[in-house]
Amino acid sequence: MRWWSVANFVSNAGTWMQLTVQNLLVLQITGSAAATGLSMSVQAAPALLISVLGGAAVDRWPRKLTAAVSQAVLGAIAFTTAVLVALDLIDMTSLMVLAALTGVVATVDNPACALLGNDLVPAEDVPSAIGVGALVHQAGRLVGAALAGVAVGFLGTSAAYFGNGLSFLFVASVIPFLRPAAGAGRQDAPAPENTGPDLTVREGLAYFVRRPRLVALAGVTGISSVFGRNYGLTLAVLVTGPLAGGAGSFGTVSTVLAVGGILGAVLGARLRRPSVRLVGALAAAGALLQVVAGLSPSLAVLIALVLPMAVVESVSDTAGTAVLQTDPPPHLRGRVLGVWGSIGTVWGLGGPPALGLLMELAGPRGALVTGGLLIAGAIGTGSLLRRRRAPAAVVLRKEGHDAPGRPALTPAA
Repeated sequence: MRWWSVANFVSNAGTWMQLTVQNLLVLQITGSAAATGLSMSVQAAPALLISVLGGAAVDRWPRKLTAAVSQAVLGAIAFTTAVLVALDLIDMTSLMVLAALTGVVATVDNPACALLGNDLVPAEDVPSAIGVGALVHQAGRLVGAALAGVAVGFLGTSAAYFGNGLSFLFVASVIPFLRPAAGAGRQDAPAPENTGPDLTVREGLAYFVRRPRLVALAGVTGISSVFGRNYGLTLAVLVTGPLAGGAGSFGTVSTVLAVGGILGAVLGARLRRPSVRLVGALAAAGALLQVVAGLSPSLAVLIALVLPMAVVESVSDTAGTAVLQTDPPPHLRGRVLGVWGSIGTVWGLGGPPALGLLMELAGPRGALVTGGLLIAGAIGTGSLLRRRRAPAAVVLRKEGHDAPGRPALTPAA
């Protein structure tokens, strides 16, 4: 697990280094901000369309082999892009094709790598392992963004792609040597009855839809993703607008957000029994903090609120991921993650435009306050409805039993 965490840190740093540079590359080629958004959408689109197939492949194939091959393929795509950039042969068409290929491979790689880490630890330590993964992701993101500036400044744009390619190969080289810890369950075995890809996909979809806790988790995460969490958008407008700050002020806010994410990941790693109820409570708490942040009279007050907002969001994400990866039986987990990947892509593509429209109508403060109230109100309403639908306890009595309130069946029965 330590080796896997190191490999993931290297991979996350390389990925964020490439993502940071890729936006600059698109701007250099086209000079259009819209084209930058299009390149991101092209890379995300495969997750919307074929994540369920990628998850089915993860359930069908040996997990270590699947993860190693997908990492190697992603490395090959990164190296190809690096060569084209270094030779000045890259254009928008080839960049879009390579981005789409990356998105396709990621539909298999993401669930395979997520579940592979869980296979290395005992079942009771899976929530902690997911928390460690969240911590590694946050740390890799910070390091990758910093390395992107160094790589471009000293070695050119292609260096970021070469670095990302090397990070993928490092992960692929580590995977064959991973061994489960004592007491870890083996999850590589395929489902007992895998009769065809169509049935496999339907089985995953059916399981997800029939599990109320997963549907509830999707609802909580969905409304939080659309009306909150997009702090890179809402807080940027709030800081540079009503609070009269500049780019440096927003940089400070972004740094505090990153620090809060790391602290939240550390706290999330201590979770032992995460639940949908915990995810909902944390999401509601974060929404109320968002409301107060929207009313911040000064930058100092906003910064003081941003830290707990980021901590709550990070712990909530860790708890939700733990529920998602441990609720299904082992042979269905890849498919359930595939369904989740498609749902998450819808939120990722639809959330920013919806939030942008809300800011146009209500301004940055109004968007934060309205969004926070919508999130908290929806979660509170859902909780009340669930309580009302809970079945009432039934007292059974034997025929002719005159003592009211005493159970008819003993504990042994």
